[in-house]
Amino acid sequence: MLQFDIDFMTGSSSTNNGNRIILPYPPLVSDPERSLTRREKGGWGDLKVRNKIQANLLQWFEKSGRDLPWRKTRDPYAIWISETMLQQTQVVTVIPYYQKFLKSFPTLHHLAKANLSTVLKVWEGLGYYSRARNLHRASQIVLNHFHGKIPDTLKDLLSLPGIGRSTAGAILSFAYNKEAPILDGNAKRILSRLFAISGNPVRGKVEGLLWQISESLIPKGFSNPFNQALMDLGSMICTPKYPQCHQCPLKKHCQGYLSGKPERYPLRTIKKAIPHITAVSAVIGKGGKVFLCQRPPKGLLGGLWEFPNWRIEEKRRARLRLRLRNTIKKEMEMNVEVKESMGTFQQTYSHFKLTLHVYLCQISNKNGKGKWVPIKNLPLLPMSRIHRRIAQVIDGEVG
Repeated sequence: MLQFDIDFMTGSSSTNNGNRIILPYPPLVSDPERSLTRREKGGWGDLKVRNKIQANLLQWFEKSGRDLPWRKTRDPYAIWISETMLQQTQVVTVIPYYQKFLKSFPTLHHLAKANLSTVLKVWEGLGYYSRARNLHRASQIVLNHFHGKIPDTLKDLLSLPGIGRSTAGAILSFAYNKEAPILDGNAKRILSRLFAISGNPVRGKVEGLLWQISESLIPKGFSNPFNQALMDLGSMICTPKYPQCHQCPLKKHCQGYLSGKPERYPLRTIKKAIPHITAVSAVIGKGGKVFLCQRPPKGLLGGLWEFPNWRIEEKRRARLRLRLRNTIKKEMEMNVEVKESMGTFQQTYSHFKLTLHVYLCQISNKNGKGKWVPIKNLPLLPMSRIHRRIAQVIDGEVG
């Protein structure tokens, strides 16, 4: 990586090969609210401060930046996959899925031509399955409307499902080295603390201001390492809780740190208590096969396979076997015998907690809207984590 030597008086820099670059300083916002930021000395409009932030952050990144697999390529496709997986998911979780996904679909053409069920199966366990569906759909759009080349403009990238402005900025800067800003959760937190910006960073004027600041800080020609550095600083040093300010290369310029209370920024919204849903599920078996239903293609867990299940009110759990048998007969036109319990399974989603009571059922006829699947083939179908756990406890004696 390049070494930086910043000339704070002239606003220029030199690299270790002697080439000089002029750092860009976009115009300030015309009328920012003073409660949101500071235009005076030390604020984000201070050219000298911007210069120091750029130099310090890049020098820190050169020494301390993470060694991640997607940083070893400039392939827009691979970078797009990694940035999509990193949405709402930690790096340590993403790495094996990223490697597995690229092994299964090494090019955009492979992904576009794959069956959605196959894509979901490879994605299984990573969660937020709409990301996989959007990747699949977007790859088909790129293949058919962009001649198989991932767009290199913000407008075209934003036209693809699943790509927002920050993901687009990451693709543009990491794959094409274009001076595009990012504003993921890490960047929002760093910039809010750096300039003591109060307010909700995901709404209105505050978010708009953060976008302007992020864009203004990009050193000309070095958007790739600078944006990577923002991500790493937020992940490693400027964490949501217990930030390691003593290790931060920007602490001398950080208004949050100088205030003594950096964790006050950005404003935290009070999370609502997530609801707890109770449901009952039937593992209906016959002749070494079990009955599965596929969820609608859109919405929560869209396209995944699962055992039939129904929501129940906690206060109506009495005579659960009888109610389950009657529900199956009414809604699936199946006559079943509800046998022993297979256990109670739990899973926490982003917006609710699920407790699922599972019963083994035996059927005399093979009706119903769904699919009879040999038990040995269950590992081939994409399932959510809780239904995969149910599948794993089924043995060859079912049915």
